Amino acid sequence: MDRDRLAQALLDSFLEELEGHVVSLNRDLLALEQAPARAKELVPGILRTLHSVKGASRAASASMVENACHRMEEVLEPLIHGRAPSPDLFELCFATVDALDDAGRRLAARQDLSGSPLEALLPQLEQAAHGTPTQAPVPAPKPAPPVPALHEKPAEAEPELSFPSQASGETLPVRVSGQKLDALLGRSGELRVAMLRLEGHAESLEALRDDVMGLRERVRGTQSEATLRRVELELARVARVLAQDRRALFQSSTGLDDEVRRARMLPFEEGCTGLERAARDVAHSLGRRVRMEVHGGGLDLDRSLLQSLREPLLHLVRNAVAHGLEAPEERVRHGKPEEGRVVLSARLRGSRVEVAVEDDGRGLDLEALRERARARGMEAPEDDEDAARLVFLPGLSTAAKVTAVSGRGVGLDVVRAQVEALRGSVEVAFKAGQGTRFTLDVPLTLSTLRVLLVSVGGQVLALASEGVDRLLRLSPADVREVEGRMSWVTPEALVPLASLAGVLDLPPGPPKSRPPAVVLSAGTAQAALVVDEVIAEQEVLVRSLGSRVKRARHVAAAAVLPDGRMALLLSPASLVRAAGGRPSAQFFPTPKEQVVRRRVVLADDSPTTRMLEQSILESAGYDVTACADGAEAWERLQAGGADALVLDVEMPRMDGFQVTEAVRTSPRFGRVPVVLVTSREKPEDKARGLQAGASAYIVKSAFDPTSLLETLRRLL
Repeated sequence: MDRDRLAQALLDSFLEELEGHVVSLNRDLLALEQAPARAKELVPGILRTLHSVKGASRAASASMVENACHRMEEVLEPLIHGRAPSPDLFELCFATVDALDDAGRRLAARQDLSGSPLEALLPQLEQAAHGTPTQAPVPAPKPAPPVPALHEKPAEAEPELSFPSQASGETLPVRVSGQKLDALLGRSGELRVAMLRLEGHAESLEALRDDVMGLRERVRGTQSEATLRRVELELARVARVLAQDRRALFQSSTGLDDEVRRARMLPFEEGCTGLERAARDVAHSLGRRVRMEVHGGGLDLDRSLLQSLREPLLHLVRNAVAHGLEAPEERVRHGKPEEGRVVLSARLRGSRVEVAVEDDGRGLDLEALRERARARGMEAPEDDEDAARLVFLPGLSTAAKVTAVSGRGVGLDVVRAQVEALRGSVEVAFKAGQGTRFTLDVPLTLSTLRVLLVSVGGQVLALASEGVDRLLRLSPADVREVEGRMSWVTPEALVPLASLAGVLDLPPGPPKSRPPAVVLSAGTAQAALVVDEVIAEQEVLVRSLGSRVKRARHVAAAAVLPDGRMALLLSPASLVRAAGGRPSAQFFPTPKEQVVRRRVVLADDSPTTRMLEQSILESAGYDVTACADGAEAWERLQAGGADALVLDVEMPRMDGFQVTEAVRTSPRFGRVPVVLVTSREKPEDKARGLQAGASAYIVKSAFDPTSLLETLRRLL
């Protein structure tokens, strides 16, 4: 390796090492400031860290960093021998750590350290090292105390992949950068999409085989029967091979996906690195005292999620100290300890993560919030929960004066926007005089997602299934117009109702007698949005839209569909807010536009499957009677008749086979088509269904809305 390449390699190694050491220095200095009596225990560790940085900087030819570390060693060493640390000493040490962090960023950008904060601090460090009293350093203005990135190699806890040694059976720790893990996760996601696409091909092959089987039945006894039999057998063989390959690919891709995700996991407490320092700096600037605690710090979360939560958590921690905690004398008057308390916590809730930032301060001043809202010409909500949400509006602040950390009305609106960009939501709760709690609800993973696909204005759009409360078929009796705005009527409340095409400024579809709608939820708020068609529910790969279009209205990301197409992934929280202010729209056709529709009795004991199939059929113009089991379907058929039945097989009271047999033996309904849609895919199950008299047999693993509608069209 030539000299230049060696120098660059040494510098890169030093900068990576420096990042972890900055984290350690901040942590240990905070502990020392909070417990000066532990100086003999804590200072040696700080000195060891400084010595490591000094040696590494010497190797990387970063002489200014080396000099600063040496002087800081001289400043701190007397503390071991009983010298009491002063507030100015801590300010100088923290400013030096910030300057070291700044120097690392400058060196990474190939900038010279001349004129840097580190150079400006060297004279003060030298004076302090020689016992000369110095004033606390005045750091250069900056928007916020530094919060380190989620680095690949921190000083104590390194994310590692360990591969067993073939020779000894022991492990060899191998460090893998976050960028490489991100790339590997992307490839793993692409493999998962390819697997889903293969499943689609297998379903098409199975459908083709069924068509050949039906065609062979029609030409039974002719010369073509033998040819079709050979084609059918060959299709069966290919289907078996494809099924085996699909299972093998599924196992491999799932295993790879699990391993990559495991390698990307980091403890929640690492995502909180630097926040304690941020809380300390804000408290010192306001003459307050604060202690920060992390609960659930051992919970492992995805690296990209922690990275994305870093900025919202910084805003909330600074807000808790600046707006939530009282001055020490005020806390004493109210019977509280002088030192305020800020708690960060994380816990899993199914496929989502709940992260909370809570303080023991004064709580929210609702009257001040309402007053600020009125001053801006806004309506001030009477409901306390709605009034509390005013804190998330841009430009609204209750601070009496503008400071470096408050008064400009920015921060919490940024938190809401950033959390919603993660397909999450943020809520606020408080108790007057006792404290405030901000709760962030975000998905456990940002790379894959279960989505509901809908058609609006000729486009296929995706909605996260976790944000979908239910699917509806609206009738005029379900809708009310209140003050020029449409609402869906429920026993509990009036839910805002709007057209998704109208919200997105897309061309509206034709009015329908029972238009499909999707009920979305964001926190405690709801909205019902009318769509042209509900297509399917699928697992998709999520991709960022990039910086150029990341501010697109109502759009959170892009979804890669199993067939390789892209669909925009919409933000439920943004849509819910937009739906509340939409004017009335025409959802239903005029009486002369209505036509006689074919009636279908649908039975499935799964509410989700039943709603999805009902939505598909009704969007195609069928009048659907949905039933929870076979016995109810048989009763509804006898009571009102039907043009066709769509039945699951495994249902309580009467299964699909029994209902089919009852229909075929009925003089009145014997000719009504019966379509079985079931997860049973064994040949003997299909044979039994056909023997019972089913007109068609569709396997759920091969279920496709088009195939169901085409089957009904052919039978009717």
